[in-house]
Amino acid sequence: MNAIAERAGAPLRVAVHGRRGVGRGTVARALARAGIGSGIQMVSPATAADLDVHVIAEVVKPEDRAAIGAARSSVLVVLNKADLTGCLSRDAGPVPTGGPIAAARTRCGHFSALVGVPVEPMIGLLAVAALDGLDDASWAALRALAAHPDGIASLEDSYDGFVTADLPVPAEVRMRVLAGLDLFGTALGIAAFRQHRTPEQVRALLRRVSGVDAVVDRVHAIGAEARYRRALDAVAELEALAVTDQSQSERIGEFLSHDDTVVARMAAALDVARAAGLDPEVAACDDPAAHLSRAARWQRYSRGPVSELHRACGADIARGSLRLWSRAVGGGGPG
Repeated sequence: MNAIAERAGAPLRVAVHGRRGVGRGTVARALARAGIGSGIQMVSPATAADLDVHVIAEVVKPEDRAAIGAARSSVLVVLNKADLTGCLSRDAGPVPTGGPIAAARTRCGHFSALVGVPVEPMIGLLAVAALDGLDDASWAALRALAAHPDGIASLEDSYDGFVTADLPVPAEVRMRVLAGLDLFGTALGIAAFRQHRTPEQVRALLRRVSGVDAVVDRVHAIGAEARYRRALDAVAELEALAVTDQSQSERIGEFLSHDDTVVARMAAALDVARAAGLDPEVAACDDPAAHLSRAARWQRYSRGPVSELHRACGADIARGSLRLWSRAVGGGGPG
């Protein structure tokens, strides 16, 4: 039973793929850092994964579509280098007002319709800088540039223009800052220090703007189906074990019918429902009528024209809701 439980509770395996030059290594590093302690395990692209993150930059190319279509796992596309979003392709769609991040979000909606899977914007460099931090020389350079009247203005021309501008920071240090933040992140850092923010506050700003947490949240949402399938597989294994090993039959039966197990299965099913865009109608724990209404709704859902997976989801949500209803009215239940 322990081995079955370990397999069911293993971290979500995530592999990062993408064309050369799109920053897939940076995205993988950022997700590995941001996903620490959240049940995500980054694996090699050559390893079987529960979810594939396919990284693109600026445009969707034919090889991207081919890779996404050939994926054997669920796929999330990450539009990396979101700060560079611009009019670069007929597939890109119109660029809205509101700056590069707003443009990237709009672009992601267009790309999602194009490739048929969710697309999230991200700035991998900013995510890594936020999560790992910068060296002391880079922080000092940002402060010095913030204090100089031409610190931000020098970024408006180009990468080379910033490096060669007459500024009180050595060119090699400016190049190091650009390597860690690029032009957009450097401008953010300078602007933040002009507002007298601390390095920790700047890191928080970089993390928020990078979009890495939204990507991690979407990974968890898409991974809900994989986690639920594991739970169903674990239940099937336990039921088979109960039949073949009579010494454990009673123990397994008690475990599978226990309140905590039933409610845990419901929670996993609710995650799948949310990821599919369905409203799970989460009721207050002390509202018997709401639990009963939800049980009836999801029982009907499970008997409708839905996939086998969603039929199981509906049944588990209905069963868990009835168990919670029983608790709320004081009837208790197994366990």
